Order: sequence, then structure tokens, then C-alpha cells
Amino acid sequence: MSRRSEDSVMTVRHRGHRVLGCAMAAALASVLVAGCGGQEAASPPSVPAGKPPAQGGDASQGGDSQGGATGGGSGSQAAASMPKSVPQRLSIPSLQVSSTLETLGQHKNGAMETPRDPDKAGWYRPGPTPGSQGPAVIAGHVSWNGKPSVFEKLSTMKAGDTIEVARQDGKTAKFTVDRVAQYPKNKFPTVEVYKNIDHAGLRLITCGGQYDEGRHYYPDNVVVYASLTGSA
Repeated sequence: MSRRSEDSVMTVRHRGHRVLGCAMAAALASVLVAGCGGQEAASPPSVPAGKPPAQGGDASQGGDSQGGATGGGSGSQAAASMPKSVPQRLSIPSLQVSSTLETLGQHKNGAMETPRDPDKAGWYRPGPTPGSQGPAVIAGHVSWNGKPSVFEKLSTMKAGDTIEVARQDGKTAKFTVDRVAQYPKNKFPTVEVYKNIDHAGLRLITCGGQYDEGRHYYPDNVVVYASLTGSA
């Protein structure tokens, strides 16, 4: 990698809990880097034990140890889930963000790939597609080489803000932000972010907190929780 990312790898260690459901399995892999990108500032993690990631999230397979499937989030009226379709573009009007989406998979070491272009966000392919049931994941860089990246202002989003994802089937999934949270990377709430849900959800993830120039490291993760509230 010729350029140095100002983001860093987030590591989660599996502690023997059984992975339940496709969405949760995908989550445990994707949370390893949580969309911050750049492995120059930390060692790459290994994949936690459990079921291989698979497409989609099915709440009928069971929840998790902290409550299983949940409703449509605080303050938003969840719309019916849409069929699966690959996402193509992300739009966040309040941030004036419009980005075509890269497709993110997994490296051989288990780390989630991060967008190659710091000005683009990326959809995590082993998880649900935006609009289908489960917590779809879109990740992006907050900065790169001292310059702002696609998710630079993600932490300023507020409940009620809208997010739109244009899909390959010609439809647009419309989400409403339920809440925005920031977590220390060593206390990232994997289950809360990625547990199976009974509606179509969206998680936008990037790095946050005070940037450490010496370590080229952000200490936190910012997570935007949103629910599908319409389509066009």
C-alpha cells in the first residue's frame, strides 16, 4: 500500500459464544475492521470461530443472547423488507454525500476488506443487501493521508436524517436514522450492532474520536443505526 491510511484495524476476539444466524456470522467477520481501513497501524486480526458468513439475515433462525430480533428502532416506522438486490449508490442528503459503492469481501486472514477509494463507501457482501431483512453494513474511511474521506462527517448525523441506497433492481431503499453512537474500539458492542433483527436495517460505520498522529490511529468507531422506512 503506497499511501498511509489514517484509520486502523479493529480487532474482536471470539470468546466461545455460538454464532446464531447468517447476519450474526457475517457481523463477526465484518466488525474486525469496522470500516476504518488501513492495516499499516495495526496487525491484521484472525477470523473468530463460528459459521461462515452467508448472504442475508433471517430472524427466524433465532436471535442472540441479548434479546434476539428487535423492532424498527426508536422513532421510525419500519417498512416491509424488500427482496435482495445488490446496492449501487449511497446518498446522505444531510451530509451532501453521494457515493457509488464498492463491494467488500474478506481477506484470507478474516479481515473485512475496506474501500480501495477513500472517496467511496463499500457494502459488505456477505451480509444482507440494503432493504432486505437484517442489518446491512456499509463502511467507509473518515480520512486518508490527512484529507477528509467519504464518511468524514458521519458522526454529525442525527435521528430523523435520511439515507438512500439505490439498488441494482432499479429501486431505492429509503432509511431513517434511529440513532448515532460512538464506541471505544476495545469495547465495540458486536451483538448490539449486528444481531438479527425482524426488519430491514442499515449500519454505517467508520472511525471516530481524537486522531493520534503518532500512531496513525482513531480510538473509536462511529455507528449510524437506521431502519428502512420506504422505497421508490
